[in-house]
Amino acid sequence: MTPTPLPRKSSVAEIRARFDGEVERFSQLETGQVATVDAPLAMELITRAAVACTTPIRRVLDLGCGAGNNTLKLREATGRDFDADLLDLSEPMVAAAQRRVSAANGRAVRPLVGDFRKVSLEEGAYDVILAAAVLHHLRDDADWRAAFEKLHRILRPGGSVWVTDLVSHETPGVQALMQARYGEYLERLDGPAYRDRVFDYIDREDSPRPVTFQLELLREVGFARTELLHKNTCFAAFGALKAPAEPSST
Repeated sequence: MTPTPLPRKSSVAEIRARFDGEVERFSQLETGQVATVDAPLAMELITRAAVACTTPIRRVLDLGCGAGNNTLKLREATGRDFDADLLDLSEPMVAAAQRRVSAANGRAVRPLVGDFRKVSLEEGAYDVILAAAVLHHLRDDADWRAAFEKLHRILRPGGSVWVTDLVSHETPGVQALMQARYGEYLERLDGPAYRDRVFDYIDREDSPRPVTFQLELLREVGFARTELLHKNTCFAAFGALKAPAEPSST
């Protein structure tokens, strides 16, 4: 792939500083992040898909865990406890997630504070990875590929990764259309000033890619199957399954 030039974006430290002050906004289990179109539906779909596609679920990584909503939804969907690793840039977010998940889940809950690209994670360790509103912080093509390769490495054979995220579009006309529709959605929520505030931090912090790009890249790095669960305006829910282990010949 040819590297895609990017304007100057917020640093990891700048993104962390904003999220340190957003714990309450990320703690709404019933609504999810209201700035995300169809957030409750997306949480429901990725967690139900994880249960439908992956058995057993014994260990989970919540990547960009925020305050833990997606792990809590997965616990609801499984009806069983599992080991949960909660990873986020923001220490206050991870602390909130650890409290909330530990109250609902009877197995080990491990807090991990840091950048997914740099945190050391065991290969083949996870049955399910959840990645909600986090991958759009990746930058150039090499960054995206390295992150997707790491997702594949740390999943066990037969495991699955499920994503809900901000996405862009391949066609400029469609991008403009969906951006306008998203702006209308934000304005209905809380007026023009809120719309402008959300668009400002998206412009400063985020580098979303089309869902088509991401599904293709998931297959390129080794995932056996991909699934598009839902897409509305500038948001999508999708996933990928790692091939199961080859049966032993002995």
